[in-house]
Amino acid sequence: MPRFPHLRQDFTASLVVFLVALPLCVGVAVASGVPAELGLVTGIVGGLVTGVLRGSSLQVSGPAAGLTVLVFEAVSDYGLAVLAVMVLATGLLQMLMGALRLGRWFRAISVSVVEGMLAGIGLVLIAGQLYAVADAEAPASGVAKIAGVPGALIDGFRDTEALASLLLGTGTIAVLVLWRRLPQRVRAVPGPLAAVGLATLAALVLDLPVATVEVRGLFDSIALPSLGTLGELADPGVLATIVAFTMIASAESLFSAAAVDRLHTGPRTEYDRELVAQGAGNTVSGLLGALPMTAVIVRSAANVQAGARTKASRVLHGLWLLLFAALLPEALAYIPIPALAGILIHAGARLIPLRAIVALWREHRGEAVILAVTALAIVAVSMFEGVLIGLGLAVVKTAWEASHIRLDVVDKGAGPVQAYLSGNATFLRLPKILDSLEALPKDRPVELDLSGLHHLDHAFRTALEGWAERHSSAGTEPVKVTASRGSATVTAP
Repeated sequence: MPRFPHLRQDFTASLVVFLVALPLCVGVAVASGVPAELGLVTGIVGGLVTGVLRGSSLQVSGPAAGLTVLVFEAVSDYGLAVLAVMVLATGLLQMLMGALRLGRWFRAISVSVVEGMLAGIGLVLIAGQLYAVADAEAPASGVAKIAGVPGALIDGFRDTEALASLLLGTGTIAVLVLWRRLPQRVRAVPGPLAAVGLATLAALVLDLPVATVEVRGLFDSIALPSLGTLGELADPGVLATIVAFTMIASAESLFSAAAVDRLHTGPRTEYDRELVAQGAGNTVSGLLGALPMTAVIVRSAANVQAGARTKASRVLHGLWLLLFAALLPEALAYIPIPALAGILIHAGARLIPLRAIVALWREHRGEAVILAVTALAIVAVSMFEGVLIGLGLAVVKTAWEASHIRLDVVDKGAGPVQAYLSGNATFLRLPKILDSLEALPKDRPVELDLSGLHHLDHAFRTALEGWAERHSSAGTEPVKVTASRGSATVTAP
């Protein structure tokens, strides 16, 4: 039996993934405000380090569009050297969480919060890259970016150079949208590569006045973390960014793994091992001064669809990226910036789950609200605070639903009024229940049956005792209480 029985399929798949990953690595790096070569470094590490480790055998890691906004803010605020420390710390935290077997718990995060997070990232990413397409400078805040888009596009149509950039970016997006409708033989070339290739060719042939990627050289772009930058870990802003990197990268990677598992029939993902693998990749990426990485669903899906059978395909894709970065780095200088912006606009649009929002609104409106609030909070405030707001809202919603309680009143017109409480008695539903109890006839005895309660918290028990005392003080018989076994007893006077 041959040692590598699926080498042919994996070799072919690795070439497809390489061609998909190349423009995305460069585009994410440029949009993140770092040298283009660092995007390639992260992709190389994703293939050669994360790719060889156990976890999810077919998903592919690299710089992701989902972290672009947060990385850009981190680079703007702290610089490349501190970014390297952040990525290094993120990797160490991920490996620690994987060793503590916390990977599986990421599956418990509300899907609506994750989709809202991605939608918010997508909105900010689209807005920011539209300025790059229009050859304009983007405002700092998410709200200002979105509000200023119409003006930037109008100004772009009035300026000759900006118009050339705008048309090239729009053409790139059009190629990406229409590529799926072309014959299968044509689609053998990945859409992102075709779009960037055609845009580069058009810029060269027509001599368009558009900005292109600045090439600094692979080794000149790498900014290794130093002992001096480690002191920045005491900065609360740096720590908050590290936590955001860790949570978002881990959640996105593990959700991607679950999605990839649905695309093939091979070995299932080992979530804790996959978290360790992602952490190892980010640790090495941080040591090399590159970008944070996640598993990327676009590359992973391309890997599966190209016929990959084992992790050899993703390792080989990292090798092809390394050879390109070492032998052909000058080729990056011909790639137009608006073409890369067009690719990221298309990627950002795919992060916004419009169909999921419509379906949630029809079936689970509370989840749809969480998704929308998370997305809008990310746009209005920031990534970290927006995710925290979404998680908080999800917790409140869950607590509200878990506190479901029902009060049934039986009044036969004579004799005692019978009241039956069932469900979970928590402070969240206390005002409504107290209003109903206070409305019972005050000149009649009341029998309160609590045997249907699954839970009775201290606040609710104390409130019931107060109501029972007030009701009995009117001269009627004391409230008679029947409590369930093992539950706290309500004392009536």
